Amino acid sequence: MPTRRNILVTGASRGLGLAISRSLLDNGYRVIALSRRLSADLEELANANSGSIHFVSFDLEESEKLTAEWMHQVVCREQPLHGLVSNAAIAYDDLLTNLQLAPLEQLLRVNVTSPMLLTKLAIRQMLLHQISGSIVHVSSISAHTGYKGLAMYAATKGAMEAFSKNTAREWGARKIRSNCVVPGFMETEMSAGLDQEQKDRIYNRTALKEATSLQSVAETVKFLLSDESKSITGQNVFVDSGTI
Repeated sequence: MPTRRNILVTGASRGLGLAISRSLLDNGYRVIALSRRLSADLEELANANSGSIHFVSFDLEESEKLTAEWMHQVVCREQPLHGLVSNAAIAYDDLLTNLQLAPLEQLLRVNVTSPMLLTKLAIRQMLLHQISGSIVHVSSISAHTGYKGLAMYAATKGAMEAFSKNTAREWGARKIRSNCVVPGFMETEMSAGLDQEQKDRIYNRTALKEATSLQSVAETVKFLLSDESKSITGQNVFVDSGTI
């Protein structure tokens, strides 16, 4: 495996994105870490991996700024991009009968529109450099099993799974792969609003009766970016403690 393979990771400042970035750096990748702001944890990781990580401040709600020019500034036109990890997402936890247009549009821009545009730009970069690239979208178990209050969020993840499968079919002949990792409920800031009783009810629905390991999901993402998974594309890979 090349030691300087370049991977763009969105939502890299915390939680799963940070764990993915750390795993990639530990295995010789170069990480382009995209997030709205530089967190203390990401800054510490960057200081420990000088020259191997490049931070990019960007708000994925600003989809209109995701242009070819933007990508060439972020990655550099002359630099090959070997992989994209579309991890960043926002939540919209509410009952469907309370649905409001403004937060729905924000949800769609961050969770669907921007990831689609980033995928387009990443594939163009791969084609430019004749790279056999890998794209990994982080989905959610909520797209496959119902949870009260998550209809809107789950719909965005279902959309990305359909997008990923069709991307795999469209670009497989050029050896560009696209897969989704489908995590179960993890102990992250996105689930921090749940009390322990709510968490226990969710975890009791799993075979392992526990939260999904952040590290387990991160290692699965790393595997799907590597040559070891070169025959895997168009798939949803479940890392969910046995929820399904």
